Amino acid sequence: MEKALKISVFCGSRCGNNPLYIQAAQQLGRLFVENNITLIFGGGSIGLMGAMADEMALLHGNIIGVLPKFFNAEAVGHKNVTEMIMVDSMSERKNIMADISDGFIALPGGIGTMDELFEVLTYSQLHLHEKPVGLLNTANYYNGMLLQLQTMINEGFLYHKHYQMLLQATQPEPLLQQMLNYTYAQDYAWLQKVKKE
Repeated sequence: MEKALKISVFCGSRCGNNPLYIQAAQQLGRLFVENNITLIFGGGSIGLMGAMADEMALLHGNIIGVLPKFFNAEAVGHKNVTEMIMVDSMSERKNIMADISDGFIALPGGIGTMDELFEVLTYSQLHLHEKPVGLLNTANYYNGMLLQLQTMINEGFLYHKHYQMLLQATQPEPLLQQMLNYTYAQDYAWLQKVKKE
C-alpha cells in the first residue's frame, strides 16, 4: 500500500450469542496489523469492539478510540489504545471517526452499529465522501437487512448502484481486499436532478 490506512470499525458493545462473531473480529484485527492499518473505533473495552482492540493490542497494532465523555472512561474505555480522543456527544464521535478514516467496516452489532453504517453509506451516496464502506456479514448476521435493502430497490426507494456501494463478504480477508481495491464510481446524474427539483 502507498500509505498507512485508518479504517473505522462499527460493531457491537456486546459479543452476541455466536462465538464466530468474536473470532471474526479478532481475525480482522490481525489483518489490520498485518496490513499496517490503524483501527478507529468507539473506544470501548467491551463486546466486539473490545475483542478486536484486544487482539490488535497484543500484536502492537495502532488503535485510536473515540469515546464520549458521558461514558465512564475508567470503566468502559480501552486501556491499551495508541490514542484516546474524548468527545462531548455521539454525533461528534461519528463526525471525528468519519473525518479521520479512509474507510468503514461494520461488524455485527445493534442499533448504534446500524446508525453508524447507514450514515456513512448515505454520505457516500450523496458524494460527501469517496471512501469504501464494507459489511462483514459473519454467520449471515445481516441477511435480513440485506433483504430489506433489496425490497427498497424493488419498491423504487433505492438505486441498485447505491446498493452496490456497500461492499460485502462473510469473511474478513476478502472484505478487506475489496476495501483496499475500492474505486469510487458514483454517477452524479441522479444527484444533479434531485438538486434541481
